[in-house]
Amino acid sequence: MSTNYVDIEDEHGVVLRYRRHANGRGLVAAMAHADASAFIGSGAYVDPGAEIGKLVIVAAGAWIEHDAIVAEAAEIGAGARVGHGAVVGRGAVIGARASIGARSRVVDGARVERDAVVAEDALFGRARRPGSTLGVAA
Repeated sequence: MSTNYVDIEDEHGVVLRYRRHANGRGLVAAMAHADASAFIGSGAYVDPGAEIGKLVIVAAGAWIEHDAIVAEAAEIGAGARVGHGAVVGRGAVIGARASIGARSRVVDGARVERDAVVAEDALFGRARRPGSTLGVAA
């Protein structure tokens, strides 16, 4: 019978416990939250303090760092990295191998191209104007 958790030592010598997410078998830290409806792909990591919302897809090999938030229905591509304390908005798409810097914000519905780098503390994407409706023609 396979183990449902893995202990991993971080760069500071602290041992962290990760459990395998039921949907995708990726690793989610004991002190993180990944919604049951999310898909956490094989080889993906969700670090302590991170939050993964409903219907999120975290592809194989992606890394969601400490205290990052990935909102509902967002997609994180294979091998992508979401930095410490970063926020990925609802329905946003982060391309394969893209890197979102620490404390950055990717707005709802934004698309970050594969291999792109979003700098630390950046705001990526266009914020909607108050009262505007996406996807509806005027």
